[in-house]
Amino acid sequence: MEYLDFELPIKELEEQLDKCMVIGKESDVDVTETCKQIEKKLSETRKEIYKNLTAWQRVQLSRHPNRPYTLDYINAICGDTWLELHGDRTVKDDKAMIGGLGKIGDQTYMFIGQQKGYNTKTRQYRNFGMANPEGYRKALRLMKSAEKFGVPVVCLVDTPGAYPGIEAEERGQGEAIARNILEMTRLKVPIIVLIIGEGASGGALGIGVGDKVLMLENTWYSVISPESCSSILWRSWEYKEQAAESLKLTSTDMKKLKLIDEVVKEPAGGAHANREKTFEIVKNKISSHYEDLKKLSPKDLVNARMDKYANMGVFNG
Repeated sequence: MEYLDFELPIKELEEQLDKCMVIGKESDVDVTETCKQIEKKLSETRKEIYKNLTAWQRVQLSRHPNRPYTLDYINAICGDTWLELHGDRTVKDDKAMIGGLGKIGDQTYMFIGQQKGYNTKTRQYRNFGMANPEGYRKALRLMKSAEKFGVPVVCLVDTPGAYPGIEAEERGQGEAIARNILEMTRLKVPIIVLIIGEGASGGALGIGVGDKVLMLENTWYSVISPESCSSILWRSWEYKEQAAESLKLTSTDMKKLKLIDEVVKEPAGGAHANREKTFEIVKNKISSHYEDLKKLSPKDLVNARMDKYANMGVFNG
């Protein structure tokens, strides 16, 4: 397990607990009471740290190296029913954007999401989770297939942004994202969007329009990353913490501004601390929201979605 700076007190207590258990196993000394005290202190410290996180610390948690990625969620939720589908039928198969069919119980869903890599090799393979236009066109192709067969769509958002390279712009990056936003607003099947890590800029919006948009507790969703905002405003990355605070990018800020529908609580210590519990929470949220959405007719579904986005940013002076 890797630890962020503010998680170091947790690391120290976990190491103490491990040592205490080793002493108990290797000697005749009864360390039960000592272990219990350390466990209690660990639980309290964890609660205290995660209760008072700053916006920048939440950004750091969303990028935690041990945090589960899109395929981790899909494999845990769908198991053997997962069938990945490839290609946009125009250019190539974008490895940063994945999609396919999977089941939760007896219900089939079309899962779409950005996938990051775990090490240098896979990060390059996945282009660091930054999709090219063909990635967004693949996502749209799969959504249209889902609509054709009446399959609900689940989008898992985790990207530092759409790929900003020249070749991506030449192949119509802006148009591909805009097309997705347009088509997603009028898709005739339920769309559930979950921000599981970073939700940056148009890269996130390209698969981010939904009937229900949920954010895991330690994620962020914004037009720009704190570092980029800092470098534009102050010509330096040093003010990224100030920028994170000002951007109002945390899940609680987003809920307050009515830009998302729900904040999904993570287990104590964040999603990376208890992956199995996080998968279970996400699985249940998808199922429960689909149960509500499936009661609506396609026409009512689209009208409600259109109204929801039309009302965003409305100000009554």
